[in-house]
Amino acid sequence: MPKPILLMIRRFILCVALAAAVSSVCAIAADLPRVPRKPLAEKKELLFSDDFSSAELAAPWHKVVPTFAVEDGALKGTQTRDKTIPAADGKPEVRAHAAVHGLEVPTGDSIVEVRIKFEGATMIDVEFDDRQYTGSHYGHLCRAQVRLDGVTVIDERDGTMANAVYEMKNDPTKKAEVAKLLEGRRVTYPAELETGKWYDLCVETVGDEMRVTIDGKPAAYLKSSGIAHATKSKIELGVAGKDGYFDDIKVWKAEAAN
Repeated sequence: MPKPILLMIRRFILCVALAAAVSSVCAIAADLPRVPRKPLAEKKELLFSDDFSSAELAAPWHKVVPTFAVEDGALKGTQTRDKTIPAADGKPEVRAHAAVHGLEVPTGDSIVEVRIKFEGATMIDVEFDDRQYTGSHYGHLCRAQVRLDGVTVIDERDGTMANAVYEMKNDPTKKAEVAKLLEGRRVTYPAELETGKWYDLCVETVGDEMRVTIDGKPAAYLKSSGIAHATKSKIELGVAGKDGYFDDIKVWKAEAAN
């Protein structure tokens, strides 16, 4: 076959593939709940702030899962528990887990603002927990996860970490039942972020709604019952992979916007 015709065929195939990909992305976007353009919350009392200008972390910070350190005026997280170690010699199994740093600042409705940067990390998140709550694994309530290609909001209290669901997840015969229980408890929106660039992340939590913006632009939204948990006793920052940075964090008490 002549070379010009082969080139035409290849271009045609490429155009068809691109059209299909765009159509698929549009279909996915059309199925997602619309992210409110206006804020859900109004800032009230400033509960906590830290610009990490000191090498010594403020008292409310504490270790949860290694490893975090202050580096060049920012909080750096690096996942070191990256492999599951089976139980042996009388020692329990140690599961792979993202690096997590805790902030003992109780909130209800809130606005969390923080700058984030990916330097090898695959995921950076802001999570809310209540260690006194026994209805979910480890008191997990809800979280906003950011990846280079997407932003996910999860209701963990009534979703993935609810005791009934958590106990069934490893049972293959319960797969369909678990999927049904998780309907509407998690949503992921597409994103296009870059490594090595700082972004302003804002997580608003008001009643049963969570809204995420990045650089002031709507990025993700979920309305789900577990988000409405009244007592969020702590905030946790998480990093999967190597490395993720946080800076200029502010936690505000909030009220629903008018």
